[in-house]
Amino acid sequence: MLMSPAFIRSLLFTSTFSFALPILLIGLLLAALSAIGQIPLVAAIAQLAAEKLLQFLAVFGSGDPFQGVLVIGLTCGLVGALFDAYAFRRHQNLRDS
Repeated sequence: MLMSPAFIRSLLFTSTFSFALPILLIGLLLAALSAIGQIPLVAAIAQLAAEKLLQFLAVFGSGDPFQGVLVIGLTCGLVGALFDAYAFRRHQNLRDS
């Protein structure tokens, strides 16, 4: 089975996008909580939410939130690549029929 360049390009783009999107969303969420933390009345709530988010990420990273973000990103990238491969194969089967 010969893999076409279009398939490789699609797989690379999908896995890269699927890897980067959760990392970006988590980063934006932490940045938003940090910005909200500058408001005096809700600073404690924002700090607590950021702390809980970092604890959640530490669960996936064996105690390190940064590793947790990478694990979540790698998992989403793998799932995106698998879905793209499935969709490509399904498209090939429907086109041949």
